[in-house]
Amino acid sequence: MDWDHIRVFLAIARQGQLLAAARKLGLNHATVSRRLDALEADMGTQLFVRRPAGSVLTPAGERLMQVAERLEAEVLGISEELRDIEAEVAGNVRIGAPDGLGNCFLAAALGPLVAARAGLVVELVPLPRMFSLSRREADLAIVLDQPADGRLVVSRLTDYSLSIYAARDYLARHGTPVAEADLAQHAVVTGVEDLAYATALDYGELLERSAARKYRCASVVGQLEAVKAGIGIGILHDFAVGADSQLVRILPQATYRRSYYLITHPETAQARRISCCREFLAKLFRDERRRFLPYDQ
Repeated sequence: MDWDHIRVFLAIARQGQLLAAARKLGLNHATVSRRLDALEADMGTQLFVRRPAGSVLTPAGERLMQVAERLEAEVLGISEELRDIEAEVAGNVRIGAPDGLGNCFLAAALGPLVAARAGLVVELVPLPRMFSLSRREADLAIVLDQPADGRLVVSRLTDYSLSIYAARDYLARHGTPVAEADLAQHAVVTGVEDLAYATALDYGELLERSAARKYRCASVVGQLEAVKAGIGIGILHDFAVGADSQLVRILPQATYRRSYYLITHPETAQARRISCCREFLAKLFRDERRRFLPYDQ
């Protein structure tokens, strides 16, 4: 089995189109098509149904996909093992994270990792509702719900807390609520429930069931900016608020606690560039525990 043909097969399966796969691999469309034809001839079966809208795996293609991903992981692993133990950690690592964590913490906190590893290219991407580690949509993913798939490598990074906040000027205009019932006189800022990608994002009900007026933002950063702008009261990540003097923590009896989990695919977890990032993230979250749980006693 020709490895170049397998690389082309994986790219088509992941990109969904021959042209997109060609761009990803830096090849021309004709070369990709020719290599796929050669692989299908070698296998003696059709691997894709080629349609105008894209290429869809056949049952035989789905079966080969499983084998090809294992082969890819073995090749990557062997490449890592053959490097000298002191060799520079190099290559691309894509880290997927929820938008609040990515924008309000990781975007800056990953700086020392990049500075220490000149050959390492870190890609921080927002975590979509549906994603696949096996399709390399992320090498490492930080998630809110512990995955049910027992094959994944999972570690708990940290618990974190959320509290209810309002802007100082909002409270000056509308008064400060001291009990849940007082929310009947206030506007609230919450998430958009049907766009939430994790069950852990279910903490907006307290505000919504009592509020006089409601404003919903799909992103955590959007909610933070809306509350800072004085649109209403919202439940915000304590680590995102930090020492922001514009915001006041209110109703301290209502707090929320959630967890972040780090997951990776078992077949790539030991690759040096990925294990290096995993170790960095584990230490980072240990060192920053007080930031994520600032009101813990």
